[in-house]
Amino acid sequence: MTQTAPTPESSPVALITGASRGLGAALAEALAARGWHIVAVARTTGALEELDDRVRALGGSTTLVPVDITQDDAMRQICLSIHQRWGKLDLWAHTAVHVPPLSPAGHIAVKDWDKTVAVTLRATGTLIPMIEPLLRASGHGQAVFFDDAAWHDGDGVQRFFGAYAAAKAGQIALARAWAAENAGLGPVRAPQVRIDTPAPMPTATRARFFPGEDRTALTACATEAERIIARLLDVSAAR
Repeated sequence: MTQTAPTPESSPVALITGASRGLGAALAEALAARGWHIVAVARTTGALEELDDRVRALGGSTTLVPVDITQDDAMRQICLSIHQRWGKLDLWAHTAVHVPPLSPAGHIAVKDWDKTVAVTLRATGTLIPMIEPLLRASGHGQAVFFDDAAWHDGDGVQRFFGAYAAAKAGQIALARAWAAENAGLGPVRAPQVRIDTPAPMPTATRARFFPGEDRTALTACATEAERIIARLLDVSAAR
């Protein structure tokens, strides 16, 4: 973990998994502009450093963590470091996914299936028990997950989205179960878990799904980040 600037003791702390690009990066910048310290986790060091440059230009601070979220021991160490440095987390925003090639269900490559499940589904299940105590220690901790309308077809699944849809649906099912288990327990005992479905954005993920799409018609990641954060902060104030 590389902390790039001193963190004011009063700053709320957000962990963003999948922080280097797209919605994760936009959330990091929007929160930093509001005085939050960002623990930014992603695999790509260069993209994290670029994020840090933008955050510092806003007067904010980050702790950069270039690690793969499927590395259980590394993620445990990160959570321990957060506990030792701040004693809590106020927000966990989980934007990390793996996007496999679109494929008929009968032609999904085993390596693509394994990586999609590992990053999108399995890592979510291993991270929740690690992060929940940190959110609980906040007294008003929140976790937010992001569904993706791209794979939906009404109540069904779009053709060729089978691997991604299966892993993403499993991730959201875990989040829904966690939310239901925590409902009514109170903020001191359990964090509030939210699930948001952002508008279609011009992300690298969506470009892989719809390569010929007119991206000018999509909603900017920064716009969605502002909407999501406003909602989260309203909920936090109400608690």
